[in-house]
Amino acid sequence: MGLLSPAARDALQTWLQHQRALKGAAENTLTAYHGDVVEFLAFMTRHKGDTQGLGALAKITISEMRAWMAFTRGSDVGPRSMARKLSSVKAFYRWLAEREGFEPTAVLSTRSPKFQKKLPRPLAIDAATALIDCVEDQSLRPWVAARDVAVLTLLWGCGLRISEALGLKGADAPLPEALRIVGKGDKERVVPVLPAARDAVDAYLAACPHPLEKNAALFRGIRGGALGPRAIAQVMADARMQLGLPATATPHAMRHSFATHLLDAGGDLRAIQELLGHASLSTTQAYTAVDTARLMEVYNRSHPKAAG
Repeated sequence: MGLLSPAARDALQTWLQHQRALKGAAENTLTAYHGDVVEFLAFMTRHKGDTQGLGALAKITISEMRAWMAFTRGSDVGPRSMARKLSSVKAFYRWLAEREGFEPTAVLSTRSPKFQKKLPRPLAIDAATALIDCVEDQSLRPWVAARDVAVLTLLWGCGLRISEALGLKGADAPLPEALRIVGKGDKERVVPVLPAARDAVDAYLAACPHPLEKNAALFRGIRGGALGPRAIAQVMADARMQLGLPATATPHAMRHSFATHLLDAGGDLRAIQELLGHASLSTTQAYTAVDTARLMEVYNRSHPKAAG
């Protein structure tokens, strides 16, 4: 952060603390925010030939914003990443302008590049089942195979994020009929645990050579440390290659599949939103890959006013 003035550096750190404390932003989000804003301020320093203090930041023009976007896009940054960087910069500026009392119009009026939003691709039920069966046969160590099956069954059977499944502790075992999960932004939700998921975790624990410790990770790596997400991503990559499934068949796709399969079985979109821990219904709609016709079908079947 050598290209930033002390005042700009302090303002950025204060803003990040504000995002963490008041908005419950996740560490990954804060890291992205930090990187995006530092890149932006560093560009402005090079572009204008002077370190950007708070006074200079208040005077950034529309043409300077365009120059930054052109430079960033020229560095092989796609429209989706560019939109995220601009969003980070706007969020910081909105806060800074309010605190310092200047007009941030040049920054806030900059338009985000258009990009085609990719819908997540859930797996068909038979593909999800085949993946879990394939994973069970992959490892030479039976306890590792049981562990990988248990993790994937939790993603598909309970709609957990990979970080949530790997965040379970020894104290959570044996799994209850309903798990209390603290997800993104410290949002708490209660997730029913299917018997198949409980059985899979029990089978893993019975085979695991490492002792179960209340405050240690429930899922262990080969040497006994906490299991990391990369190991599960690799397991999925190996299985999808064997089965000829697309690259979209990731651990996260199992969570998408949980939502879609529930909706296909007649589940209520709002209830699925609660189970997934989504802040907005539109995110759930994207996860379940539902279109307007499907939503209207749910509406017509369940809304008391639909018949009228």
